Amino acid sequence: MSAPEFLAIGHVTLDRFGDVVRPGGTALYAAVTAARLGLRAAILTSHGPDFPLDAIPRPIEVVTLEAPLTTVFEHRWEAGRRVLRVRAQARALTADDVPADWREARLVLLGPVIDEVDPGVVEVFEDTTLAASAQGWLRAVGPGGEVHGRPWTPPPGLLGRLQALFVSAEDVRGQEDALAAWLECLPLGVVTAGASGALLYVNAQRYEVAPRPARVVDPTGAGDVFAAAFLVEYERLGDPWAAAAAATCAASLAVEGEGWQTVPDRAALAAALAAYLGGAA
Repeated sequence: MSAPEFLAIGHVTLDRFGDVVRPGGTALYAAVTAARLGLRAAILTSHGPDFPLDAIPRPIEVVTLEAPLTTVFEHRWEAGRRVLRVRAQARALTADDVPADWREARLVLLGPVIDEVDPGVVEVFEDTTLAASAQGWLRAVGPGGEVHGRPWTPPPGLLGRLQALFVSAEDVRGQEDALAAWLECLPLGVVTAGASGALLYVNAQRYEVAPRPARVVDPTGAGDVFAAAFLVEYERLGDPWAAAAAATCAASLAVEGEGWQTVPDRAALAAALAAYLGGAA
């Protein structure tokens, strides 16, 4: 195996919406985004025999650590807010699980969904741009499978290895002081806030990112699309403000269809970005 240009690490999942079940997970949405933007994308994950691997778009490569069960999330909406329950979990992912040939990937996104990615995986990468979508490290599972937030203390050395950290405003509610301390250790950080846009932090300095209006059909995975598009565009352009604008457009396009069907390709993103920037001018 040759090294992918974009590697996402985390569980692929089965997401239940009532009677509907769809593949999901940060790693899957991120890899789909990178692939549609023209990169050779890959996923390091763990799942059980019930996960439909043939649902992952080609040519995304997948290395699977076999597990008895696939991570399963049950999604419900109560009073306008999403409520999650975990019904099953696959196995954890560690540095030893990263294929030797993949340790030269150009871009790596750590995408835990339920604390399954050992932060120590960063140690196996050298000349790689590393980033993390920290959502899964900020979650805990209650006795009935209910998902709730928890305080997070980044392990020593993690933030110093990352180029960027992505969280949602919901993820860090009540941890704003801790977030400010994390951002002091990072070149780039983003706090997404759905229809309200995002906050971009460049060397801990805050900048507002205006939203792009969207007709929301399915918000699942929007933050994952944002993170992947940001990384791809930041590597391409070297401009965090341009990357944030592109990521905003990519995420807003993604929510206009179910699953990843409206995650944009390069042409669709360029058209939306031109309109977005034109409107902001």
